[in-house]
Amino acid sequence: FSLGHAGFMLIGAYTYAIFSIPAASRDTVYQYYDAAIRISFPEVLGNALGGFGTVLGVIICVLLAGLMASLFAYLIGLPVLRLKSDYLAIATLGFAEIIRAIFQWGKLGPVTNGSNLLKSFTRISNFKIGTFSMSTFVPVLIATVSIILIVMLVNSTYGRAFKAIRDDEVAAEAMGINLARHKRLAFCISSFFAGVGGGLFAMFANQAQAKVFTTAMTYEILLIVVIGGIGSITGSVLASFLYIFLSEWLL
Repeated sequence: FSLGHAGFMLIGAYTYAIFSIPAASRDTVYQYYDAAIRISFPEVLGNALGGFGTVLGVIICVLLAGLMASLFAYLIGLPVLRLKSDYLAIATLGFAEIIRAIFQWGKLGPVTNGSNLLKSFTRISNFKIGTFSMSTFVPVLIATVSIILIVMLVNSTYGRAFKAIRDDEVAAEAMGINLARHKRLAFCISSFFAGVGGGLFAMFANQAQAKVFTTAMTYEILLIVVIGGIGSITGSVLASFLYIFLSEWLL
């Protein structure tokens, strides 16, 4: 039971933003620092392949966002996954807050821009092939592929091992399942998709700033999962629409 997803979404959002800010905008965005990373995958591939290259560059940035979140999850998981139950939840919550503070640290300014927001990167409204707008298609495509991958994972041998550990750790271990390895794998995979979600959130919000990714964001995710039914992928998808309808559209 992890309460650190806001932290992993933060990592994903920053990774996506950092690797998609155009070269001409870097000095404006990093006005107080000398930007350490100056490559923009959507810009490079867009110049070479046009609109398709921009979309391809965005997908690469989103994958990098997920992989970077997984890397942090692996490092965090080494000490944290030794804990169980409420202690694990509290530890992951603490790490999420630590990550949020570190990303605002001035010493990391050349990479994260300190406490200042990242902007001017590739946004949803930039997705075009010729005159055809792909502002809806690309995020829906990424979300759909993510859901398909999760369904395939749940129905695989690894997914069955995850469910066995969830139901009874002692019985799962007696059946020969490596608890530490599978827990670490589950933690990294879930963090990967949280990082992808952070990248999509940055596209939608048109900016990335650490102070936005508070524990309230994690609670919103948990609320969606509980409303949809724990363990139900379809329920979580439907509950996300219901939650946004109640919290945003209804207002």
